[in-house]
Amino acid sequence: MSLVELIAQADERALAASGLACLDRCVPLLGGDDEVLRPLWTSLADPAAGETWGECLERARAKLPALFEEPGEEPGAGSGEDRAVQLARQMLATAPAVPAGAEVREWADACSVAALRIHRLLEVMAPADGADTIDSRREGRTEGISPLVAAELRRQIAVLELLAGSGAGGLRQVLAVSTEGRRVLRAVVSRRARGRS
Repeated sequence: MSLVELIAQADERALAASGLACLDRCVPLLGGDDEVLRPLWTSLADPAAGETWGECLERARAKLPALFEEPGEEPGAGSGEDRAVQLARQMLATAPAVPAGAEVREWADACSVAALRIHRLLEVMAPADGADTIDSRREGRTEGISPLVAAELRRQIAVLELLAGSGAGGLRQVLAVSTEGRRVLRAVVSRRARGRS
């Protein structure tokens, strides 16, 4: 199944985890450490224990205060990396207070698109792809796809497949997939920073 089809069939928990995984992989762009979103993962794994998703979300936003310093700024201006940062900020800013209903489905879908656009923006050698190309990638058309975007697409599909009908074990595997993707993006961001110095 294509990524679009997997998202359409996912339940609320899978959608919340999918959106969170996209955001988690992009944390290096927000200046956050690898543990900043861990409480959100915990709240998904065991909603009855500890803090709720909404409480964990507010704590994550408080640890990334730059998120709200530039309200209203569109993710279309500035360098590719600037636009990537704005897209990552938007993912966190628009996360629903309760991971349920139409709101979490809309957020998960938007996070999927944003994460693919972020990886496209950070891809050094990729050709200029528009939003329509990202849509076609999500629908399964992958010819000529750049390596960084291809890897992110595979991770998003893997996350949803792991969560389809699985319990807490699936969530642990999703976290491992997300951690790997975060390391890749952190290396890309670091390499770009060295290239500017």
